[in-house]
Amino acid sequence: MARRKSKKKSVPSLSLKPQLSEGVAREIIAILLVAIAIILLFATFNFGGVLATSLFEGLRWLIGYSAFLLAPVLLLLAFMLFQPAKYELHFYNYLGFIGFIVILSGLFHIGIPQAQAPTFASDGDGGGMVGLGVSSAFLTVLNVPASTIVLTALLIIAVVIATNTRLSALIAKIMSLFKRPEPQEEITINQPAGVPTLEIKGALNVGSGSKGSKKEKVKELVALTSVDDPDWVPPSLDLLSKSSSNPDAGNVKENAAIIQNTLASFGVDVAMGEVNVGPTVTQYTMKPASGVKLTKITGLEHNLALALAAPAIRVEAPIPGKGAVGVELPNPSIATVRLRQLMDTPEYKSTTSPLNIILGQDVAGATAMADLATMPHLLIAGATGAGKSVMINTLLTTLLYRNSPAQLKLILVDPKRVELNLYNDIPHLLTPVIVEPEKTISALKWAVAEMERRLKTFAEVGKRNIAEYNSIKQEESMPYIVIVIDEMADLMMLAGAEVEALIVRLAQLARAAGIHLVLATQRPSVNVITGLIKANIPARIAFRVASNVDSRTILDAGGAEKLLGRGDMMFSSADTPKPRRIQGIFTEEKETKPVTDYLRQARQPLYNEEVLAQPVNVGGGHHGAGDLGDADDDLFQDAAETVIRTGKASASLLQRRLRVGYARAARLLDLLEERGIVGPADGARPRQVLVSSLSETEGSDDDESEG
Repeated sequence: MARRKSKKKSVPSLSLKPQLSEGVAREIIAILLVAIAIILLFATFNFGGVLATSLFEGLRWLIGYSAFLLAPVLLLLAFMLFQPAKYELHFYNYLGFIGFIVILSGLFHIGIPQAQAPTFASDGDGGGMVGLGVSSAFLTVLNVPASTIVLTALLIIAVVIATNTRLSALIAKIMSLFKRPEPQEEITINQPAGVPTLEIKGALNVGSGSKGSKKEKVKELVALTSVDDPDWVPPSLDLLSKSSSNPDAGNVKENAAIIQNTLASFGVDVAMGEVNVGPTVTQYTMKPASGVKLTKITGLEHNLALALAAPAIRVEAPIPGKGAVGVELPNPSIATVRLRQLMDTPEYKSTTSPLNIILGQDVAGATAMADLATMPHLLIAGATGAGKSVMINTLLTTLLYRNSPAQLKLILVDPKRVELNLYNDIPHLLTPVIVEPEKTISALKWAVAEMERRLKTFAEVGKRNIAEYNSIKQEESMPYIVIVIDEMADLMMLAGAEVEALIVRLAQLARAAGIHLVLATQRPSVNVITGLIKANIPARIAFRVASNVDSRTILDAGGAEKLLGRGDMMFSSADTPKPRRIQGIFTEEKETKPVTDYLRQARQPLYNEEVLAQPVNVGGGHHGAGDLGDADDDLFQDAAETVIRTGKASASLLQRRLRVGYARAARLLDLLEERGIVGPADGARPRQVLVSSLSETEGSDDDESEG
């Protein structure tokens, strides 16, 4: 009978070996080093008792006068162990400390005559027994001056290895100890306007750097109504939310010290300046020493982020208009910027332009505004959820507060169908909110025709722009027209060439006519934001994007990939040398809805049917959306004349002669084949042209219709 195997349950082994984390072990060693250093200091003055005195005497015999420096060296080593994030000690660092003591002992003993050297060493003078050995080894091959030079060089190398710091940085730190302290101003911390004063950690002096804090008499916000609409009453500011939150800048003084010390460790000497607390980031300004290249500071961006334990920082070198460099550090707690908060500021109330809009608050907490009349068009781009739609709502709400329906007309395009439907049926609209691409093209064509009509009217009365015309024709004043397109990508995919041509024509000439474009997209690619569109729309807003390439597509500069999202933006215009960082306003639907409800109750919209009645060359036909159909009727005549005149028919020929894309040229060829003008495709050879004149095609069409 086979013996039955007994199954033994595996018992998990219990490890009795104590395990300490690396951080705890470092702190234990550091505490022991501090204790030993203090005991050695006491023993130096005979305060440590018999054991401490005996220990110190033994060290004197071993390393001589170096025993007096052993306590400071141990304290320095303990200090470095207590800061693992800043000082990462390795085996070679400890060898550097040991080498420093050994070489220093040799230097202490090198000048003692060789006959008396052993006696000095045994008495604990000079460099002790270690110093005797080192000095004897060098003096056998070198004289005293040469040995001193070599040992000094080795001592410096040991210090560099022990501290893992470059020699230039060490010299800068030593020089700073002997430099006469200059009287420094207290750190000025600038608070955002409209935000309550905070208790900021480490702040020495809290001031207000925004212009909104100045006491000055300001005008009340009054709607800029025209003569033919004197009874218009703008919405009340009470419809907007009052709630706001405060920014938390953290320990400002400590962060400023970390920035200065980190740069100093890389040999960059800076003097810290004022600190600007913004809603999203806090800007630490600094003035580099003479001879410091700015590229050296920008190259240390990642090192600063590591030292500050920040997810991302941005270095602005230099700050436009200031002789300083700025380091923008994200706030631990971001403040919410509200529209009502900024509409109450003196800066906004003192503006008179009807198309002045509020963008948000900059890094210094000042109200950031822009005038759409002088831009004169605006491009908004960024990743999904970064804040584009909220920015458009803020822009529209600001314009609706400043203008009556007689002064401002809007054309809103919402391909997403959910972003702008809140504005339907307000009296400022020229047409209901457009959601179809074909109607958008019609609206753009109408805008071009309206622009040409206005410019012709201005020329007849000898005026250059809408402002001059309205000043003399108050009874026949023309309203400003703002066209807002929430997503351009769909339009560019459907009819890119035609849409681009219309947008470029408006961008070039519509400023004087009082027609302005606001274009937004979440696809910042060159297929959507083309070179022609960018060249004619210098005012651009970039929200957070995925890469530096996308940032350069929007702004022609990097930086948008480092934004934090949630309305954090970069604004660039023709009159700003560098993009300006701004925290956008958070406008909720519950704020916008009461405003639009008020406008609908105040007046009914008067739609212009001509806006959507323009001929559109997109899609259609019984062949489906992918066929040419009515979309290319305007080019069919030119295509037919081209192939008949040249006697050849190919897509490349039509592309060159008609300046269209390959897809459209191929569809034109299909339509020409369907009408019997060209033959079917024959491999790589051009199609055969079947007629010699267009009259033959007309005759065949008549025969078919009679049949």
